[in-house]
Amino acid sequence: MASDKVLTFSDDTFDSEVLKSPVPVLVDFWATWCAPCKAIAPVIDAIADEFDGKVKVGKVNVDDNPGTPGKYGVRGIPTVILFKEGKVVDQVVGAVPKAQLEALIKKAL
Repeated sequence: MASDKVLTFSDDTFDSEVLKSPVPVLVDFWATWCAPCKAIAPVIDAIADEFDGKVKVGKVNVDDNPGTPGKYGVRGIPTVILFKEGKVVDQVVGAVPKAQLEALIKKAL
């Protein structure tokens, strides 16, 4: 079941929602046809629930929003990038375990 805490970011909203966010933002770059993206989706949902209020969690569909992934060098999906104060803190590519994403977030908190 998808978490209602996972936001949807677009090329148009990325600057205001992610780069200007007062809290760290975890962004999942994905596509509907990507099997590993579907595999990591429940992990992203769990992270959104677990870190609610501390970290903003959202997704960017790379097919619908090609500008933002290009700007951040996203070449493979899923790519998960953690932003803090408008800058990239860290990123991982592929369907990684939840513990790896938790460790990534803890670096920014």
